Amino acid sequence: MHMSSMDHLILVLLSMVVAFLPRFIPLRIFSTREIPQWFNEWMKYVPVSLFTALVVKDIFINTKDYSFIGLGYLAKIVAAVIVIGVAYRSRSMGLSVVFGLIAVALLALVLPV
Repeated sequence: MHMSSMDHLILVLLSMVVAFLPRFIPLRIFSTREIPQWFNEWMKYVPVSLFTALVVKDIFINTKDYSFIGLGYLAKIVAAVIVIGVAYRSRSMGLSVVFGLIAVALLALVLPV
């Protein structure tokens, strides 16, 4: 099926609305209200939990057939342990990412990735 220029324009405009509303609605609601302290405390953990979910999925799940990898990709597991140690000691996301990239690159030379 061929899309016309008008179809493309409508698609772009609807995409803008879909991307805008989930950001605008909470901003509009919470800009006039005081956010409870318990909610602020709870929200501190959201970025960490999302990052953890993404990393754990990449380390232990084969995305081609969604099977459990186990110890098949030992380089990623060892690199993850190194990153956890660096992150715990330094509390720096940037330093953790750099060490993780270096660890994966070096470990990939000797272990399966």
